[in-house]
Amino acid sequence: MPEAGDEQLSRAGAEAYAAEWARAARRLGFVPLTVAESERLLLVHTVRLAQALLAEAFTAQPAEEVGRALVESHLIEPRFLGWSVTALGQRFTTEVVPGSAGRPRTAERVAALQGALAAGFARALRDHTFTQQERIARSAWKARNAVEQALRDSEARFRAVFKGAAIGIGIADLDGQILDVNQSFADMLGYPVEELRRVNVASLAHPDDADGMWELYRELIEGKHESARVEKRYHRKDGSVVRTDLAVSLIRHDDGRPRFTVAMVEDITERYELQQRLRFQALHDPLTGLPNRTLFFETLGQLLADAGPEHRLGVCFLDLDRFKAINDSLGHDLGDRLLTVIARRLADCVAAHGHLVARMGGDEFVILVDGGDGIDDAVGVAELALAAVAAPVHVGDQQLTVSASVGIVECPAAETSASELMKAADSTLYWAKAEGRGRWAVYDPERSAQDIARSALAASLPAALERGEFVVHYQPIVSLHDASMVAVEALVRWQHPERGLVGPDHFIGLAEETGLIVALGEWVLRRACHDAEAWHRQFPAAKLVVSVNLAARQVDHPDIVETVADALSHTRLPAGLLQLELTESAVMGTAGEPLRALHRLAELGVRLAIDDFGTGYSNLAYLRRLPIHCLKLAGPFVEGIRADAAGGLGDQRDERIVDALVRLAHALGLRVTAEAVETRVQAERLHALHCDTGQGRWFGAPAPAATITARLCGGVDGGEAAGSSPAGAGEGAERTQ
Repeated sequence: MPEAGDEQLSRAGAEAYAAEWARAARRLGFVPLTVAESERLLLVHTVRLAQALLAEAFTAQPAEEVGRALVESHLIEPRFLGWSVTALGQRFTTEVVPGSAGRPRTAERVAALQGALAAGFARALRDHTFTQQERIARSAWKARNAVEQALRDSEARFRAVFKGAAIGIGIADLDGQILDVNQSFADMLGYPVEELRRVNVASLAHPDDADGMWELYRELIEGKHESARVEKRYHRKDGSVVRTDLAVSLIRHDDGRPRFTVAMVEDITERYELQQRLRFQALHDPLTGLPNRTLFFETLGQLLADAGPEHRLGVCFLDLDRFKAINDSLGHDLGDRLLTVIARRLADCVAAHGHLVARMGGDEFVILVDGGDGIDDAVGVAELALAAVAAPVHVGDQQLTVSASVGIVECPAAETSASELMKAADSTLYWAKAEGRGRWAVYDPERSAQDIARSALAASLPAALERGEFVVHYQPIVSLHDASMVAVEALVRWQHPERGLVGPDHFIGLAEETGLIVALGEWVLRRACHDAEAWHRQFPAAKLVVSVNLAARQVDHPDIVETVADALSHTRLPAGLLQLELTESAVMGTAGEPLRALHRLAELGVRLAIDDFGTGYSNLAYLRRLPIHCLKLAGPFVEGIRADAAGGLGDQRDERIVDALVRLAHALGLRVTAEAVETRVQAERLHALHCDTGQGRWFGAPAPAATITARLCGGVDGGEAAGSSPAGAGEGAERTQ
């Protein structure tokens, strides 16, 4: 016998069970088999059920097939089915598979086998009854005078099935008047059998029956069809509704004329309700009860498919601001309760307009605006949603105030698709967040195109670094005392194969967002050290310093000191000829390990400078403790110094600010470099204010290393170079990162 784990099927128990099963069949009804035949047949079914119960990969299908096989063997007495199901639950595990009783899930498997056996028996009986009835009816009318005894036998069999069937069976004439029904049919509709025999089928009809159902019935009684099968609702006597699977067959006269109809009806109400519950669960969010993304896209797709040329659609894609902070600080349970409140508010605020509100996942919701007159309607819905979200929320003993951002897309339905619409809404949502949160933003195709181009540029950055597409240009830093070039600032450019020379303002931000800034910054550092060592070797007297920008991520990187030391070691550049520039905000926020890294860099002999000084918030006491050598004044202060400053109050203020900053820096023992020097007047006034060095278009635009080499060879310095610098350079003092 087959084995499943350590349990084995008992052959003796199976034979005894099959024998008892056969005796029950003979005792409870008509059995068209000999004793030996019935025992052999039922032994096969017993073994099949045992194998299904013991199988590693369980399925109740064999039990359904056994139920059908019983009917096919004409073991159709309903009481026999009852005995079979009961014995399967009470005796089977102890007699046939005695080792399975303690096995996990045995009870569940037995219950599943019982249900499948009954279902297979019922379905087969229905099909059998349908077939038998047709055969019996036709045979009865054709052979009424010739085969009287056969008619009585057939009638007896039919009556046994008719009365004992678990499914409803009814007979009606061509006018729909019910001639007879079995007890199952009467119980299904809640009527006595006698009362149903006085009822017309039409009176049981449901007003919401599917279109064409009665037309199909009329065609059936007109003889155009032999049978029909539909799902149909009936009114019970108490007014409730029962859903059925209805199969109707036409019985004809001997000459072929339609005579009456036979209906077989199975109650599928529970199955239908289960299907509806499962569908609801599949299409709705379990937390909030709102439609989920599946139902949303299903609805949106249908609207797009049905929309006319003038029909418009809008989407408001909403995301709660800083919801993660609420989850992290107050717990996910409170966060879920907050989401439930917000979901209910969103649904209520647009309920009067009939707009669909769905939860897309997490703290994201979407409102589908169908048939609006334009963008103003969608904006109005977004403002209603924002107002609903902004009202204080009481959750437990907490009062929370949250905000949301909304991305709005509105357009003719014929011009978009579901994926395009949601992609645009998602992009627009993040525009709203970037603009300050707690607001809405409207989709702009031009801005979207720019974002796409920016994303494409970001995606190509790593490969560009690997292919060596980046180059370094250098901008002179000139002494304001003797006009000599004392340093250069390294500024990275991207020699793009399609867009040409791309400035840092187009890709540095992307590099910082993607984290590539660390690798790119290291490459710039090594390139700059390499070029600076060449200048030092060729022009040792110049003592030209190279200034390289460090991004905040580079400063925070644990290997920054080792990276700088390695670059100096490999290029053999003296540490005193390297200056590292950090932004004011990065330096002021430095603490812990990054602060120790700055001191270690200073101990290497590397010079440190604060770039764009004066644009952020500086703690002067903290600044005094940092190993800083130079301050680079932000360009806006220098730009305010103009030729007509004597008559301009703003210019005088800028000049006073520069004077104060220079004095402060000198008091701290720091040198000062002025950025964005563009005119002779600015250079002269900065000199008068005792500023140490200047950088900007007046002294020279950023240029390749060869240009700096040529300048060192020719001894061209200071303002003398201004006349030869490109008129459109306008770079001022650029930042590398």
